[in-house]
Amino acid sequence: MREPHDNAMPVLDELDRAIVNRLQRGLALTERPYAEVAQSLSIPESTLLERLGKLLERNVLSRFGPLFDAERLGGAFTLCAMSVPAEDFERVAALVNAHPEVAHNYERDHAFNLWFVLAVAEPEAIDDLVLRLEAETGYPVINLPRLDEYYIGLQLAA
Repeated sequence: MREPHDNAMPVLDELDRAIVNRLQRGLALTERPYAEVAQSLSIPESTLLERLGKLLERNVLSRFGPLFDAERLGGAFTLCAMSVPAEDFERVAALVNAHPEVAHNYERDHAFNLWFVLAVAEPEAIDDLVLRLEAETGYPVINLPRLDEYYIGLQLAA
């Protein structure tokens, strides 16, 4: 079930902002990567893990985990959008989420209000999956493949 919209900015203290900024630079491939991050922030590892958990619980962070480049692994990904009536949104979002190829989805306050990313093992699978989603939901899916890649590193003001 989706969370109610709250357009207010989440309240982050200085340590939360430092944690988010630091984690965006990645984790070392070591036995205790969180301990290394905590040390770089001069805090105990337990504090880092507790704060990270609370950021996830409060939906300040929607997810925390690795990002795999599907294309470098031989697959493909694409951004998709749908225009879904509010009264049918929950049903359609659940159908979309039921597919393991859906990396994530979110609601936007726009005519195209359901956005999601598809990540597939084989590039030709995207068109088939888009057609299946349209058949299952009863709504058209707009496929928006990436033309260029840009990296935008979010850094929160301290």
